[in-house]
Amino acid sequence: MGGKNKQRTKGNVRPSSSGRAADLLARESGVIPGFVGFGISTSNEPGYVPAVHGAEEIDHLVDADFRLVLRKLSKRDAVTKLKAVQEFGAMCQERESDIVKGVLPYWPRIYCKISLDHDRRVREATQQAFEQLILKVKRNLAPYLKGIMGHWIIAQCDTYSPAASAASVAFQTAFPLNKQPEALSFCKDEVLNVLQDNLLKETADTLSDPQSIPEEEREAKYMRLLTSSLLALKRLLVMIPQTDREALGEHLAHVLSQGKFWKYSKHKTPQVRGAFFEVVAALCELAPQLVEAEAARACSAVLLSIDDADPVVLPPLWEAVLHILSSIEDCWTHVNARKGVLPKLWVLLKEGGHGLATALHPNMLPFISKLPAEVTEPKLDFCRSFFTSIIQGLSSERAVASPSECAAIVFATMECLRFLLLQNAGEEPEQRAMQTLLPLIDKSLGNPALQSGPLFLQITEMLVSWEKRTTGNDAKTFQRLLVDFWDGLGSLCVGYVDQEQTEQVALEGVASLLQIMQNPCKQVKRKKSVKICFSDQEAKGQGEDPPSGTPPTELSESQGKQDSSLRSSHLLELVCQLAELNMVYVCERNSERHLHFLALLLRAFPKPQVFQVLLKSEDGKPEQGLEAELGALTENPAVRFLLQRVVMWLRQDDRQGTDFLVDMVFSALHCCNSKGEQTLVLNHLTMSLKWGVILQIIQKACADAGYLEACRGWLKGSVLGERLVGLAGELCAFGLKGSPSLSSPLMSQNSHSWPLISLALSQQSNNESLIGKVYVEQIIERLHATLTEAKGMSDAGNMEPLVSFICDVASNFFSSVKGCLLLAAAEELVLTIFQLCALDQTLTHLSDALLQKMKLAYTAGVHSLVTQLGAGVTKGTFLYSAAVWVKTLLLTSTLNWVKRPLLCGRLRVTEEIPGVELWKVKDMSRLPAHLCASAVLGKIIFIAVPADTQQEETDTSELPDLRHTGEAHIAEILYALQWCEEMEHCPAMLAEYYKMLQDWNIAEKTHSNSSAKAGILETLFTSSATCLKLQACDCLSPCLSILSDLGKASAAELALPVEMMCFLCWLVDHSPTVLGSTHWDFLLCSMLAWLETASESSGAFWNPWVQQFVCANCELIVRLTDFFIALPAGVAEQLPSELSSEWQEFFVEGIHNLLLPLLFPEPDEPLFPMAVVVAVGNALSYIPIQLLTQNKLPARFVADQNSSLPDALQTLLNTLGPLLLFKARPLQLAVYHMLHKIMPLLPESDRESATAKSEDEDEEEPCLSPPAAIMTILTATEELLENILGGVQVGGFAVVQPLSMEHCCILGYLLAWKLLLTFFKAAPSQNGSIMEGLSLWKNNVDKRFEGVEDCMICFSVIHGSNYSLPKKACRTCKKKFHSACLYKWFTSSNKSTCPLCRETFF
Repeated sequence: MGGKNKQRTKGNVRPSSSGRAADLLARESGVIPGFVGFGISTSNEPGYVPAVHGAEEIDHLVDADFRLVLRKLSKRDAVTKLKAVQEFGAMCQERESDIVKGVLPYWPRIYCKISLDHDRRVREATQQAFEQLILKVKRNLAPYLKGIMGHWIIAQCDTYSPAASAASVAFQTAFPLNKQPEALSFCKDEVLNVLQDNLLKETADTLSDPQSIPEEEREAKYMRLLTSSLLALKRLLVMIPQTDREALGEHLAHVLSQGKFWKYSKHKTPQVRGAFFEVVAALCELAPQLVEAEAARACSAVLLSIDDADPVVLPPLWEAVLHILSSIEDCWTHVNARKGVLPKLWVLLKEGGHGLATALHPNMLPFISKLPAEVTEPKLDFCRSFFTSIIQGLSSERAVASPSECAAIVFATMECLRFLLLQNAGEEPEQRAMQTLLPLIDKSLGNPALQSGPLFLQITEMLVSWEKRTTGNDAKTFQRLLVDFWDGLGSLCVGYVDQEQTEQVALEGVASLLQIMQNPCKQVKRKKSVKICFSDQEAKGQGEDPPSGTPPTELSESQGKQDSSLRSSHLLELVCQLAELNMVYVCERNSERHLHFLALLLRAFPKPQVFQVLLKSEDGKPEQGLEAELGALTENPAVRFLLQRVVMWLRQDDRQGTDFLVDMVFSALHCCNSKGEQTLVLNHLTMSLKWGVILQIIQKACADAGYLEACRGWLKGSVLGERLVGLAGELCAFGLKGSPSLSSPLMSQNSHSWPLISLALSQQSNNESLIGKVYVEQIIERLHATLTEAKGMSDAGNMEPLVSFICDVASNFFSSVKGCLLLAAAEELVLTIFQLCALDQTLTHLSDALLQKMKLAYTAGVHSLVTQLGAGVTKGTFLYSAAVWVKTLLLTSTLNWVKRPLLCGRLRVTEEIPGVELWKVKDMSRLPAHLCASAVLGKIIFIAVPADTQQEETDTSELPDLRHTGEAHIAEILYALQWCEEMEHCPAMLAEYYKMLQDWNIAEKTHSNSSAKAGILETLFTSSATCLKLQACDCLSPCLSILSDLGKASAAELALPVEMMCFLCWLVDHSPTVLGSTHWDFLLCSMLAWLETASESSGAFWNPWVQQFVCANCELIVRLTDFFIALPAGVAEQLPSELSSEWQEFFVEGIHNLLLPLLFPEPDEPLFPMAVVVAVGNALSYIPIQLLTQNKLPARFVADQNSSLPDALQTLLNTLGPLLLFKARPLQLAVYHMLHKIMPLLPESDRESATAKSEDEDEEEPCLSPPAAIMTILTATEELLENILGGVQVGGFAVVQPLSMEHCCILGYLLAWKLLLTFFKAAPSQNGSIMEGLSLWKNNVDKRFEGVEDCMICFSVIHGSNYSLPKKACRTCKKKFHSACLYKWFTSSNKSTCPLCRETFF
């Protein structure tokens, strides 16, 4: 207190802290700074002043918009900063370079702060904005590089990959690849200073404010900064040249001398530890002298962390371990290997690397290769501990579940074993090898995962390597090693085989090991592209890759034998030993698992020596008769074993599976000397084995090219072919007996017979049939004869199993064999299946499922016929025969209606159904039979007599009335098309029938066939004339009598005016000049009278005859309108003089005043007359605009609907608008076309009202509002569209069911938008297209909005409801607001102050 008069301490001449700060800033910048946050400018607005030098010059260096953005960047809110950064990047991209350059003096401080922001989105956006700044300022960034580069390289190592990638992109934008080292060298000292501060000085509390930032966020930011800084240090070392690294040596040495740096090896965060070990590895590689100076710390930090099994840490840790071992020669003097390192390694290996074997175990070989003798002594104990631990890792949970983990451990084990054996050759290595290798093999024999892995292949490669070294300097060592291995392996395998209850998986493992040793090339799925070689000799022997043209997995047999196969006899001797022992358990104890093992052995070793061992227990005498049949083959041990043992096993009735025994058959065939001998053996087996075994032999032959080659002579031979033909005959004869099921003894015995027949027929080899072609034809002929016989049987229902089998065989045959229908029997089989399928189901008694199967069968046959052989209709072909059969069946039938015209007139079929009864046709579940017959016969006739070019080749001698019948029935199809087209709400069956007729395109084909067209037209004309005469006779009553009430009129009474309207339409189109004045009066008055009658009878529109009446009337109106709109040349002079004026002045208004109400349906109408809507809509499309704007519709207004439109126009909008959502597409389109006419008129009416209102408001512009009736449609459908399209991604689509409510709503939504676009076009421009109007409107808005600020209340330029601009300005803060926003602000707050500055608003 009272400090002013206190005596200053002697010698204390330093000013106060504030004075020192001001003096410091003045000395550094040469100017006296202003206050942070505000500056002095010539404008009335406060200026932003960053806390840097040159404060008084900021106003003219930094653009006002940039000042605002820079101020937002200092906010704490992440969303605010994110938007500000994005806005900054956009401004850098859009503004001129001179303006952007003004930001550069202040950018380094801002960048260094926000590039470390806690929000990763902000960091990513910062780098993207920086890129835009670089693109704009380019070389002008150079003076500020040193202030940025440190944090820039840290940003490139951001733990958030998108942010790091964006920073790298910005760096590459600023510097090409060849310039990047130079740029970093220029700033190397500043970068290292930043990194040093981050690593050695910063803490979580110094980096972030403890009072405002939560502890969790502070810690996360600090951990991220440490990780990025360590990675940035590595990046700096890697990128700068060696000379610059040497220049930084002293600085780096200072960093490495700090204890805090080395403590990062034990940091709690894995990312920090991983980044630390990456730095250590880089230092060892690029600056080893610095690491050697800190050898004690480096070795302890790295080697004592060898058990760190975190997935993030382990890869860089082991990289650092290997670099330490290579860089520091005396590294083991700084740590205790036996107590501190190796025990941790054993634990890690026993756990299989904690699921990281693929990253850990490849480092084992280079690791043990760097271990000095003092660490590995005694070597036997070291090897025992090492291999015991690594093999135990195979039992870890992760290694058992992951094949890749298991494979990594196996590769590492075998590599290390081979290395240690080679390194210690001559030092009794066999004991060490056997102690490791045999337990590993023993472990794998009980583990299927190890059996399927690379272990057996690795063992084989090691044995091959040993065999190659038996001729070198260490020959005795490796010879002894091989002998010991085979002795040990033999004992191990015998131990598994010489057990009755041994596990099947163990026997399979033994067989797999021996098979891979015999032929390793077939087991190689993939080979390593890089292999480690331990000597020049071994590198030459097995380290070479195959030639580039040959894949590693497809080595040739000779190359495999030369390079990777075992050449010693130990393997075959072991196999023979195991086979002999195994045979004891098979013969004496009937062990099924040993029999399976024998099949696997024989498959891998199909050698006479093995078969000879198997025959030791036999008497050696073949059966009687075999010598005469097989000759010298009986002396072949493999054939003898096959006939004496394998055939016996195959014949056993109680045997469940024979697949492995069939493998023995092929193993025995492999020992035959020629293909002829193989054929003799198979022919003998064919006569003695069951059909199921024959099927398996053929299936295996088809699946393997080698097996197929061995069986080719047998498959094509007569023995198998004749047996198959006989089998087919037996099956067909058995089926014709009418067996009801497959449970009978004979059918169950032959359960494989039908699949065998199907396979023999459908399988092909080199585009040839599997068996002889002659036997294929005989089988097909037998199937055809059987099916023909079954077709004629009265109890055909009992034939269903037989027919089903034949259809399966035929379907496979037709779809699989190319050119199958070249066989005459095959084409006859197709026809027979078609005929059986086409017969009445009540006669055949076949099920629906079987009929569907038959349909698929003959469809496959016809498809094969058409695609492979062409679809000719010549005599004897399938199509010709089918046409003759159908024609004969129909014309000889008792159904006499087939011979009569089916539809003798328009809607003739419904004449006898009065009124509403017509709609009972909607309940039909089956199509009328006469329609089906007419379509089928007409289609066949049309194909049978297609065109003039084909008539010459077609023999019609058997079809004398073919052409006449065809013309009649094609005419009936055309009538059927018309009838279906006029049926509203037809059932699904009828709609499908109509679609089929449309797909045939009969009308177009008939039109293109001139010869057929004349007859068909004559038939149509005759039928139509007859119809007209019949209807005329039924409608003799006066025309006026039916105009009173259409609902009570009969069909005949309505037919005459309909025909009259059609005739008048034709007359107006073709001969209007023949009509006199009286005729025109009659025509126009009748048209208007008919329309008036229709408008009074709208309740009868459900009646199809009334619908036809209305449609014909509307069509006449359309024809007349078209006629008067554009009178043909020369016609106007020949018409009555007053005709056109009478039409325009009287008839047009009368017509459309009557038509318009017809368009509005009843709300609950169940059967809305769609045909009437279409017709009325077409007629109303010609309505003049004046009649729409001056309509006489009942007034309709909506409460609270502000509108300046005339009442009639508003009524029209309110009446027609809701119909845009009506569930009837024609009505929606008709309403749209009428509203589209009046849309251009709305802006003018709205503009007059808006202008009048704007005069009462100060500075407010007139605004145009879209029609409320149309906006209501958008509002009503937005939620539905959001539900439908909300989850659809960009580029995707959503399926909307046609004619559904959703479909109609979406259509109404789109039509409403089209109307709005028309309104917008009319608002800015009265001419041009919609897009031109929108473009003009956009340009006007863009020009008007340039520089316009947001309203500070709604934060929008355009008001949400009245679309006005902010015009009301505060005299104090100069901010502008919308009038509506201010009004709402004043009324809700009960204040008259500015929302921003709180001053009184004037």
